[in-house]
Amino acid sequence: MLPITSDFKLRDLSEKDLELVWNWRNSERIRKYMYHDNIITLDEHLQWFSRLENDHTKRQKVFELNNRPIGIVNFSEIDQYHKRCKWGFYLGEENLPKGTGTLMGYAGLSYIFEMENIRKVIGEVFEFNSASIQFHKKLGFYQEGCLRKHVAKNGEYIDILLFGYLQDEWQAYKPELTKLLFT
Repeated sequence: MLPITSDFKLRDLSEKDLELVWNWRNSERIRKYMYHDNIITLDEHLQWFSRLENDHTKRQKVFELNNRPIGIVNFSEIDQYHKRCKWGFYLGEENLPKGTGTLMGYAGLSYIFEMENIRKVIGEVFEFNSASIQFHKKLGFYQEGCLRKHVAKNGEYIDILLFGYLQDEWQAYKPELTKLLFT
């Protein structure tokens, strides 16, 4: 379990993080839950980072625990008119204290709802990723639908479950989640 004194934050992805994040993105543990699960070359990774710097519809955040980078929270398809976006996340490091993922989700949702004033966050989860399904529900997301046979993976088409979270739902549930995490 996380000690109450754990220091955590989200910060922008920077050039100094690129090698670490490249290794995380290429780990089998992470790739098996991504839409595109091929090995990423260093050149592809650097091009990806270069595109991010000029794309105002995306935010890549490094999650730090006690000044150590341990994961990523990303927001994409940020639509300022409709005030919505998609999100994704992963813990790059292993053998972390119980509750670390929930803390990362808490930090990500606090950021996007409160700092970016987004009205709705959408999560897309492979039907076989029971940990991510439970994670979304624990954070307060509602399952809104299913994209049937939507993504090709390992020679078959896989369903994608859609989760949604509204800013007012977050505001109502945040005190309970705060209490769960910090007491």
